[in-house]
Amino acid sequence: MGSVLELTLGIMTAMGGFVDVSELVFAAQAGSRFLFALIWVFALGTIGIMVFGEMAGRVAAVSKQPVFNLMRQRLGLQVGLLTLVGAVIVNGITCAAEIGGLAIVLQLLLGWPYRLLAVLVTTMLIATIWILPFKGIERSVGLLGLFMIAFLAVTAAIDVPWKDVALGLIPSTPRAGSSMDLLSYAYFVVAIISAVIFPYEVYFYSSGGIEEGWSLKDLPINRVTTIVGFALGSLLAISLLVNAAVLFSAKQIDPQLPATVALQAAIPFGKIGLLLALTGMFFAFAGAAIETCLSNAYCIAQFFGWEWGRYRGKAEAPRFTVAWLATFGIALAIVLTGIGPLDLVEYAVVSSILVLPLTYFPLLLVASDEKYMGRYANGIFANVMGWLFFAIITVAAVAALPLFFITAGGKL
Repeated sequence: MGSVLELTLGIMTAMGGFVDVSELVFAAQAGSRFLFALIWVFALGTIGIMVFGEMAGRVAAVSKQPVFNLMRQRLGLQVGLLTLVGAVIVNGITCAAEIGGLAIVLQLLLGWPYRLLAVLVTTMLIATIWILPFKGIERSVGLLGLFMIAFLAVTAAIDVPWKDVALGLIPSTPRAGSSMDLLSYAYFVVAIISAVIFPYEVYFYSSGGIEEGWSLKDLPINRVTTIVGFALGSLLAISLLVNAAVLFSAKQIDPQLPATVALQAAIPFGKIGLLLALTGMFFAFAGAAIETCLSNAYCIAQFFGWEWGRYRGKAEAPRFTVAWLATFGIALAIVLTGIGPLDLVEYAVVSSILVLPLTYFPLLLVASDEKYMGRYANGIFANVMGWLFFAIITVAAVAALPLFFITAGGKL
């Protein structure tokens, strides 16, 4: 019974914490602008995060080594340090975007000044990590993020052309449009892949396995959690796209802010729907902010060989504690400059795609190394899928910056 409960909670947590501010905004914009044509990208990215997430959890359970412990070993000091710097920047910007999104949600509910709410939100997040143990953080914030199911209810309540949705699972390009439209479409493909396979998810997931003392007996739970949990989370992201295509596209509404996305639930369900949507968004963003902040501390501590982990007391891992506190402080400072959450999201997504190949290359090497992993090393299927998605993210990384500048972040 305990294993079943652990598995159920793990799946629910993965689903509740899957959609952060970047995925929410890009999913809604993709539906509003390109209707159902980008659903296949979410499906593709979800398979990718399943593949890499399962590997990261398996390596953590077998070797007791999280992803960033492997960076320096497999990439060497210089390349490993470059990856660390990139990861820290991406995590910091993403954390700032999540704090900004949280402040916007509360501003809609309370009407208080944006910067004041950003300070209050950051204080709340610090208190959450300071007081709760790792599993308490994961379960409480992750499960409360399940209020995002309100968006699935919207999909069920509106008139959806399901045939077009099914066709959206087949890779295609927009049927009509200028060359700039095609370039913007390509930018959204790259951005969605980055948003779905954000590296912090793997940093946090593998480190979480160590935090919870995973061993070989947890390998089945790891596999089912990464497959079912991420699949359900992706279904939620696709529902955001479908809702936007049906409700926003014809009215030419561009959902650039979380507040606009929340209106999806208000259209069929009124104030109750809006409140449920905002609640789900609040806890989903809070979970992502905590994950990115802790991921930064994990990356830094693991790379330099410091004591780390929430399972250790604060006195046992003081530099780890300083690292996550500093991440929140820097993220808040970025928000207080007045940079909009949407701009932060775009910077985070583009920066993330550049770091992805360096993140997953050492993971692939270790997961496929029979000397290191023994009989738990990648099989033929896992290796084929791993290297296939490594090739995909490498191509996306090469294309990311040119597409970002040519299309002004998909705005042209």
